[in-house]
Amino acid sequence: MTGNKTQMSDTDVAGFLDRVVPAAKRNDAQVLDTLFRRVTGYQPRMWGTSIIGYGTYHYVYDSGREGDFLATGFSPRKAALSIYIMPGYADFTEILGRLGKHKIGKSCLYVNKLADIDTDVLAELIGAGLANLNARWPVTPT
Repeated sequence: MTGNKTQMSDTDVAGFLDRVVPAAKRNDAQVLDTLFRRVTGYQPRMWGTSIIGYGTYHYVYDSGREGDFLATGFSPRKAALSIYIMPGYADFTEILGRLGKHKIGKSCLYVNKLADIDTDVLAELIGAGLANLNARWPVTPT
């Protein structure tokens, strides 16, 4: 069985953030880094070439597939800020209803810019997602 394609790396997070373009997205990414550090209490680590993760967890699916992945995090993608709320199974409809302009995927929240959302609500969502994940699979600090 193959492992996750996206792995934790030793790439410097601050250096990565300094290279995000355009400047407005870099600014939003730096604000998100501060927010994630505050909410999680974890230090950021790079996953792959463009995801900043906070905490890790080891999962084992019913199929037998298992691995390690980031507990929560984000990526300043070209199209939008991708915010990862793992594992994506809980119903956070009430919190999302107060968040502001966003789109959602299974474990991903897409935001064009932080000015479109309430970052206090985002902090609440990150905390709720982390608590939900930790109840399913224990989270290890990074």
